[in-house]
Amino acid sequence: MFKKKDNQEKDTQEKKGFFGKLVKGLTKTRDNILGGVDQVLGSFTKIDEDFYEELEEALIVADLGVNTAMTIMEDLRQKVKEKKIKDTAEVRDLLMEELQELMKNEENLYDFTEKKSIVLIIGVNGVGKTTTIGKLAHQYKEAGKKVILAAGDTFRAAAIDQLAEWSNRAGVELISQQENSDPGAVVYDAVQAAKARNADILICDTAGRLHNKKNLMEELRKLFKIISREYPEAHKEVLLVLDSTTGQNALQQAKQFKDIADITGIVLTKLDGTAKGGIAIAIQTELNIPVKYIGVGEGMDDLQRFDSEEFVTALFNEEG
Repeated sequence: MFKKKDNQEKDTQEKKGFFGKLVKGLTKTRDNILGGVDQVLGSFTKIDEDFYEELEEALIVADLGVNTAMTIMEDLRQKVKEKKIKDTAEVRDLLMEELQELMKNEENLYDFTEKKSIVLIIGVNGVGKTTTIGKLAHQYKEAGKKVILAAGDTFRAAAIDQLAEWSNRAGVELISQQENSDPGAVVYDAVQAAKARNADILICDTAGRLHNKKNLMEELRKLFKIISREYPEAHKEVLLVLDSTTGQNALQQAKQFKDIADITGIVLTKLDGTAKGGIAIAIQTELNIPVKYIGVGEGMDDLQRFDSEEFVTALFNEEG
């Protein structure tokens, strides 16, 4: 009983600690989005067409993109009309509500962590894939799961070495082969190991050469085929890692990868210190792919499950 209470207190403290990091990490994004929004709200005394146009422009400039800004403004107009709002200052609260609704995730998004699961991590090189795998492995292991990693990006020796380092730090097993080995063979071995050792979660790294889309597509298809054939009862999770500092480029990458794979979730890295964190809103709104994890630092515990309410609260209120 005491242990359960201690764990709950620890979780609460960690959540508060992460929220503090999120508030701090979103400072530049907050300035970027709300700087323009507040300027518009302070410049207009009545809600008219000019007001809406200026507000939409402020959202577009803040890396939310044209389509997302238009979606937000359409809903905002409707709510202003329904609630008969006349004061521009009240629009700020409405905008906050609107963003929380847009970003809201379903509650079952993390069910895979309670099943026998194979998690494929995809994304271009340099976005933080290997680091993400290490942090997820640490997180799952801390939750009492038996985790195995597969070094499926065999085209870069650095990727294999880096993953070996993370597996040591997280204290989990790594299945790997030499550089330029067949990724399919690595994943096959890893699947056999996961079954034999009764692992809860197998996390597979993959190559990230998006410029050669056809080859990447074939490679991922091959990996999916091996997994489905060798371990059909395992839940398959496909997480796309994106670097939030790249803004609209991250959205384009997500669109391209969506053509290649059935993505079940997004991991947004490097949210701390970027002004382009609004891309989280654009990705979820335009592609209808949930943001599942966000990273706001280099530490092992600086990658956490995405909470839309926390994210928008941190975005709008620096005091938390």
